[in-house]
Amino acid sequence: MDDVVIVGAGPVGLLLACELGLAGCSVTVLERGPDGGNPWRGVPLGMRGLDAGSLETFHRRGLLPSLRAAVGAADADDGGGPDVATPARAGHFAGIMLGGVELDEAALPPRLPTPAAGWLMVHLADVERVLARRAGELGVRVLRDTPGTALDRTDDGVLVHSGDRGFPARWVVGCDGGRSTVRRLAGFDFVGTEPQFTGYVLHARVDDLDKLDPGFTLTPQGMYLRMPTDGHLGIMDFDGGAFDRSHPPTAGHLQEVLRRVSGTDVTLLEVWNASSFTDRAMQATTYRRGRVLLAGDAAHIHSPLGGQGLNSGVADALNLGWKLAATVRGSAPEDLLDTYDRERHPVAAGVLDWSRAQVAFIRPGPQAAALQSVVRDLLTTPDGARQVYLRTSGAGVRHDLGDDHPMVGRVAPEFRLADGTLLGELMSTGSGVLLDPRADPALGAAAQGWSDRIRRVTAEVRDDLGTGTVLVRPDGVVAWVGGERPDPATFGRAARRWFGQPSA
Repeated sequence: MDDVVIVGAGPVGLLLACELGLAGCSVTVLERGPDGGNPWRGVPLGMRGLDAGSLETFHRRGLLPSLRAAVGAADADDGGGPDVATPARAGHFAGIMLGGVELDEAALPPRLPTPAAGWLMVHLADVERVLARRAGELGVRVLRDTPGTALDRTDDGVLVHSGDRGFPARWVVGCDGGRSTVRRLAGFDFVGTEPQFTGYVLHARVDDLDKLDPGFTLTPQGMYLRMPTDGHLGIMDFDGGAFDRSHPPTAGHLQEVLRRVSGTDVTLLEVWNASSFTDRAMQATTYRRGRVLLAGDAAHIHSPLGGQGLNSGVADALNLGWKLAATVRGSAPEDLLDTYDRERHPVAAGVLDWSRAQVAFIRPGPQAAALQSVVRDLLTTPDGARQVYLRTSGAGVRHDLGDDHPMVGRVAPEFRLADGTLLGELMSTGSGVLLDPRADPALGAAAQGWSDRIRRVTAEVRDDLGTGTVLVRPDGVVAWVGGERPDPATFGRAARRWFGQPSA
């Protein structure tokens, strides 16, 4: 019996597998698709943007250099140099790009120079190769052409079926996308709002491509997107989601929609790949039913406006991984796994509302046109640009951990030791980290009971932003700030809350 079976070997499932494997759990990943050759994951259709939060995830596990190499990015590309702290201007609201507005650093969460600043454009296939290689190094078994087809609950776990094969596990996680089989089989409620538009993504040979403006273009009929790769187009047609998505769109249908939405007579000479989507925004009412959990698109779906789907899934996997691993090991506090739902569910609900707001913004009609004028003006102000930056970069996420300190519940800044070692490098083993730059004897004695789960570091910190001692969870979230005179008792409460009882 495996500790965990994960259904779905996309970036979310593979990252979760890496987190569990890093903690010593036995993991099998079941993937319905074959190995390689999927045009929707490679160039150009698989292109996605990883925000600073996702890049921090790869950095904290020592995978950022491999990811940059896989996508052909130099270390300094996209603001990713080691001395960059200025927030990137990448991101958009319904196609209105940020840029040209200086953000007030004092109004943003505390930042320090990090190699994971900015955004990085990637293809899903590259991300998956990096994660699959790491999963293999950690002993994770990935089985392709092996879809999950049924679930049976047992006395000590769950039996996942794939045809006539069975895969017993203590826990099962569905990372199998927006049409999740695990979600359906386990009986999760999936609720939300129905679509306003049908969207199309296509890669085609276009006779008169210059008739389409580059980037996002709002029109009286919807929106189209001409991407940097020639012939890679997106279309949003406000038909109420009426297109029959059980069949792929034909070249004739795509040309008719593109001409109507763009207001041009552009001609599609040949369509190589095409697919449709909607802005249906749905979320599981809970991310856990017994020993079955959901993450990524299996837990929440929304339109691709804002580009937050992949980043939300990465954050789900990182939040869940160490909590599920601690539960498997038996060291977790009783309700630790429940905090996955409590922390990630509201974040995803906010992303869904952000997506809905962008749909309302681009919906054809005089009301939307008036709204567009107002929002364009707001985005030229520092406050308006700041709000979009915080929502699209992940920098605005702060979990309520019951502590008023402004850093608690946020991802820790990239603290740097006197010898140049970064906090992210200290976290590569997946343990918690206690930064105790004054080597407080009483705190050291208190922390000894968690030495197998929390790495205590007593070296000097170059710039601690006035925090003094800091306890950081394995997912990079600050769990406790002790100041210059840390109280061992409050540290102990925080350590028990997130890491369980101390060892004898």
